[in-house]
Amino acid sequence: MRNTLAPLPATLDAFRQGQISLPDLARTWRDAAQDHEPGLPQRYLDVLERVLNQLESASLFTEESCSFSQNDMVDALADWLSHAQRL
Repeated sequence: MRNTLAPLPATLDAFRQGQISLPDLARTWRDAAQDHEPGLPQRYLDVLERVLNQLESASLFTEESCSFSQNDMVDALADWLSHAQRL
């Protein structure tokens, strides 16, 4: 079994500290979810993609002009990960 999700918490911390870019974070998470064995249910992949898309969209706007905050989206990724790791 290949747990590609294990390194993801460190990427959230690195992103919050400005050590990795949003494109690198999103690519890492997408790759980890796709490569995880056993495969994640499609609904998990769909939710992850939606959260990543929202995070990427939020980065195009200032905090005041966006309907959701970048911090909330990062927290949503952490929540998604906690659920995915239980599978």
